[in-house]
Amino acid sequence: MGKVFVMDHPLIKHKITFMRDKNTGSKEFRELVKELSMLMGYEVTRNLPLEDIEIETPVSKTTSQVIAGKKLGIVPILRAGLGMVEGMLSLLPAAKVGHVGLYRDPETLEPVEYYCKLPSDVEERELIVVDPMLATGGSAKAAIKFLRDRGATSIKLMCIIAAPEGVKVVQEAHPDVDIYVGGIDEKLNDHAYIVPGLGDAGDRLFGTK
Repeated sequence: MGKVFVMDHPLIKHKITFMRDKNTGSKEFRELVKELSMLMGYEVTRNLPLEDIEIETPVSKTTSQVIAGKKLGIVPILRAGLGMVEGMLSLLPAAKVGHVGLYRDPETLEPVEYYCKLPSDVEERELIVVDPMLATGGSAKAAIKFLRDRGATSIKLMCIIAAPEGVKVVQEAHPDVDIYVGGIDEKLNDHAYIVPGLGDAGDRLFGTK
């Protein structure tokens, strides 16, 4: 079973509090999402493999370490996931960015893919799927399946706020995917909103409904 990492860094907790506040406007909300994505990115990449190389400093030759192993990819789930890309790229400027767009069929309530654009070497990359909210888990579950269908083998999921129901859905569907979250809230309400949550992340990021 994939692990669930709940981040307890004081800066992450502090910034999530201001994200939750209904009086936080779109500009500040976007800045907070960017900052949180960068902070959380440190934890998501904590176990990247390293290799030794020899370099020469202004003083002497030395052996130092650089990141080895698979190349990285960032895959936001449209549209709210877009808000997390800039922060991640600040940390990982060489990463490639893919996009997955989903909508929910009004009759079947199942996620339907309407857009998917990924790096051509997706099977060689470690992919980090990003979405501010993990509510029902349906979108994340489907997005990860779409990535697998295209050859991806190494996938992590990073969300700022999660509901227990969503975590369970992703774990059961993709037991090898580790989940990184800034916090796990109480539950989903009757409208599938996370409680206490922070509302609709996409609406708050972009100022549209």
